[in-house]
Amino acid sequence: MTTNRGESHNSSKWGVLLLAHGAPDCREDIPEFLLNVRSGRPLPEPAVKEIVRRYSLIGGGSPLLRLTTCQAEALASLIGHPVQVGMRNWKPFIAEAVRRLSDAGVERAVAICLAPQNSRTSIGLYRQRLVEALAQVRPGWEVDFIESWHDHPGLIAAYAEKLAAARTRAEREARGPVPVVFTAHSVPQKTIDDGDPYEQQVRETAKLVAQDVGLAECRVAFQSQGMTSEKWLGPTVESEMDRVAESGGRHLLLAPVGFVSDHVEILYDIDILFREYGAARGVAVHRSESLNASPLFVQALASIVTARVGIPQ
Repeated sequence: MTTNRGESHNSSKWGVLLLAHGAPDCREDIPEFLLNVRSGRPLPEPAVKEIVRRYSLIGGGSPLLRLTTCQAEALASLIGHPVQVGMRNWKPFIAEAVRRLSDAGVERAVAICLAPQNSRTSIGLYRQRLVEALAQVRPGWEVDFIESWHDHPGLIAAYAEKLAAARTRAEREARGPVPVVFTAHSVPQKTIDDGDPYEQQVRETAKLVAQDVGLAECRVAFQSQGMTSEKWLGPTVESEMDRVAESGGRHLLLAPVGFVSDHVEILYDIDILFREYGAARGVAVHRSESLNASPLFVQALASIVTARVGIPQ
């Protein structure tokens, strides 16, 4: 079963389930991966071919598993407890991570999703997969599931460190101030209309980072909208680039605060698609580096999980 309690269990052996979306390691895995993402519902063939093309442009596969494994190893080293990576839509799946942690003799686990903002389209699905995995592997096992951590001071500091460095580089190249737009993955608008906290939490993360680096304005846009006909949460990043171009601007800095690792939404959507879109409008697009294995980020994860098991920081 999963709980959200924060009682101290210092006497028991504990560990961490580090949960991520998952991504294909090579082009051959993409069709099966997409079926996992869509719960068995196939995408039209043209959409599959387009996704294969995008992965081809970033090397044929995603670095997500490698980077998440690095995060897990750094976290385990810092807290001195086992950490296992479980992916929602690709290998190693969450059930495998639960099995490995259980086999290591862990009595109590903390599960944290590498998606700081809570949405039923993401965190809700992680919880569902975890419940299924526990029923399959270790019924009745106590796992504390962390719902969101979008405003944790350590996370904000890690994002701010990356943004400050990118801002310095961009302003040096532009020879003057560069507007900043914070980005996160879009979700169906209906999700937000139904009361999902995701948009509010994204905007709060962005606001806190903006305050940390001394930005006077906090602009937020949503990227990587799905290939469906339904309405998705905006404004889009493209509309923000249009706004810069129309005002005569020649540079724009994107600061992703809905992602913690490089993957296709960073390496293709921003580094290729948005930069091409901006170049066509005379706007050079910069971005802050992903957190990946940032020491500040790993320290934030350590703070979150140790607080959950009652270990003071």
